[in-house]
Amino acid sequence: MSKLNRKATRRKVHRRIRKKVTGTADRPRLAVHMSNQHVYAQLIDDMAGATLVSVNTTEKAVDNTNSANIAVATKVGSLVAERAKTKNIETVVFDRGGFIYHGKVKALADAAREGGLKF
Repeated sequence: MSKLNRKATRRKVHRRIRKKVTGTADRPRLAVHMSNQHVYAQLIDDMAGATLVSVNTTEKAVDNTNSANIAVATKVGSLVAERAKTKNIETVVFDRGGFIYHGKVKALADAAREGGLKF
């Protein structure tokens, strides 16, 4: 594994996670993706193959300054929870996307929990 770069390693971990984590209509999957400039979060029903809710930092509602930091991840997490409430979604399965549960990923998850999502 030492010959793989960081992106390939993250993808390998994400494939391993996705073997176990699946979203349904009752309990969709909260998928998180981070890049250097943007934060993306989606609620996905894997059985139907449909995205129910999506939030990212390219939207005007987030007010991003082209940096993916903890404050921006917190805004995205609270917006996901807010939009999920409008679709009557309360419980989700968290998919960290192969990223370490620390920093931005943890901030997004905590903000989504504070917004009313249960996982």
